[in-house]
Amino acid sequence: MSADRPAEAALADLARELREEESVISAHVVDPSEPPTLGVLAASGPRTSDRAGAYSLIIECVREGYLLHYGRARLIEPPDQDLALLAGDYLYAKGLQRLAALGDLGSVRELSDLISLLAQLHAEGGERTEQRAATLWLASAVAIATAGGDPHERGKRAVRDGDPAEGLYAAALDAASLAGIDEQLAEAAEAIGFRPSHRG
Repeated sequence: MSADRPAEAALADLARELREEESVISAHVVDPSEPPTLGVLAASGPRTSDRAGAYSLIIECVREGYLLHYGRARLIEPPDQDLALLAGDYLYAKGLQRLAALGDLGSVRELSDLISLLAQLHAEGGERTEQRAATLWLASAVAIATAGGDPHERGKRAVRDGDPAEGLYAAALDAASLAGIDEQLAEAAEAIGFRPSHRG
């Protein structure tokens, strides 16, 4: 992974890397058919833009791990659920390891919280699970780009306590506006199918 690579190349770079590892996953890697909008969002902020390629790849690595666990993956077509879960765990660990290597322990904590909260949401279930999960993804990407803050942390605590996630999204909107990454947030929200019911 090179920090000099453009953020928009993250999924293609990750696919190539997974193939070159020649692991049990490699034979099931396919070419991406969508842009890495969450990675681009996370890589566009004041904390991350100097290493945009690295941050974008890390976010998309963890996103792919999540999709292998709970949705439809974009880069890996596993032949069975066991391999999907194994590949998902591997990509979670790979992303966090890469982030730790950058020395960004705050973002390691953020992604660890994200993975934990996503697991909680899917365990609880409910008709709005996907929208609440999308809120978490968007908010975490913005927090990594901008360093988050107290409103973001309060929003995460509310979700952990079973409350709605609208406050978390409101905090992300405010942070994105201050950082000048509103457009990237809107593009990522559309790409992952997020439709906010209201602002807060």
